[in-house]
Amino acid sequence: MSEEQKDEQQYVEVLWEDGSVIKCEIYDVIDFENKTYALLIPLGEDNDDTEVIVMEYVEEDEDNAHFQTIEDEDEFNRVCEYVQSFEEDEDFDDEEE
Repeated sequence: MSEEQKDEQQYVEVLWEDGSVIKCEIYDVIDFENKTYALLIPLGEDNDDTEVIVMEYVEEDEDNAHFQTIEDEDEFNRVCEYVQSFEEDEDFDDEEE
């Protein structure tokens, strides 16, 4: 995802298997193990306990991209551990200040 696309596309609607649609803010986009993942935060969640939705970001071509669930449980767990390692680093940096 280019920097321009990140700036333009800050919100997405995620369609769940049950047919419900949740509007989310794109919190971050990361590259990990040769794939791109998006960290999404459901809108309307204002507290610190907000869960982050992690989805794979797939670019089919320059004009077409979509988010998809991570079906492989091991892959999902590795991505979550990677994301959590950043959170731990941020907590450590906050304590030093």
